[in-house]
Amino acid sequence: MVAVIVLSVFFITGHVTRCCGSQTQSVTSQEAFDLIQENRGNPGFIILDVRTSSEYRAGHVRGALNLDVRLPSFGAALELLSKDDTYLVYCRTGNRSRNALCQMEKLGFSNSYHLSNGITEWVGAGFPVSR
Repeated sequence: MVAVIVLSVFFITGHVTRCCGSQTQSVTSQEAFDLIQENRGNPGFIILDVRTSSEYRAGHVRGALNLDVRLPSFGAALELLSKDDTYLVYCRTGNRSRNALCQMEKLGFSNSYHLSNGITEWVGAGFPVSR
């Protein structure tokens, strides 16, 4: 019975990534693409690529801002961003972006989406990249 309730909540509310005690909604490539389309022209919707600059140059989601989560300056760079904006955060496969989202949550960012399997899934699904 408990398993049925848990599964029902999961399917009703969507997949949620737990990070640092808070919640970030995980999205598939299709859901991310739809979010991007819905927010075209919205300056408060930011696509954040947290890979290295060389990975970013090799191919990124169009319009993405590149902030390398592994750089010591990452936290300071986040401080320059608006905590009121909505963020779609991704990396190559989802690991670094989870780390970035934890840091963002600690700094007070609360409206974010996580491209759960990163740009690898995005490209695999046939969505475009910019160079």
